[in-house]
Amino acid sequence: MQAQSPYEIFDVVDICDRVVGQETRAEVHRRALLHRAVHVLVFDATGRLYLQQRSQYKDTCPGLFTASCAGHVDTGESYDAAAVRELGEELGIPAEAAARVSFLFKSGPCADTGWEFIQVYRLNWEGALRPNPLEISAGLSVSVPEVDAWLTAEPQVFAPSFHHLWKLFRIDG
Repeated sequence: MQAQSPYEIFDVVDICDRVVGQETRAEVHRRALLHRAVHVLVFDATGRLYLQQRSQYKDTCPGLFTASCAGHVDTGESYDAAAVRELGEELGIPAEAAARVSFLFKSGPCADTGWEFIQVYRLNWEGALRPNPLEISAGLSVSVPEVDAWLTAEPQVFAPSFHHLWKLFRIDG
């Protein structure tokens, strides 16, 4: 069982994040081609962040903790639309609520991000979360200081992209 198809088509981009072609998910990852993704940090009213543990069905970083919601930008899709779509697919957040996401920052591609340009968003959400079991094996809400301490104590339980993006979030935040 897989959480995604290796034949899904992604836009391949250049170093300026301009589309230069399309390729399958499998080829993009195998050849380390530049492509696009979104990560969304979902906070509750008390400032606690929902972290997801990636399911064992994921093709990269299975079982590791990462942002509340993360996914690739589909071919021809905008980053903003991808964030709304992924919140629905992964956490069951309705599109009208997910559309309230706010852009935080953009990270360039590097080995830690899997050669992805990543736009990071924030959503303040008080409703129920319905994690998709194909995407997420577990989730928990933690305070920002708890995330900082956990990353230091057990860095190996987090996806490399989360380490990279969390540092940027903490600088900007």
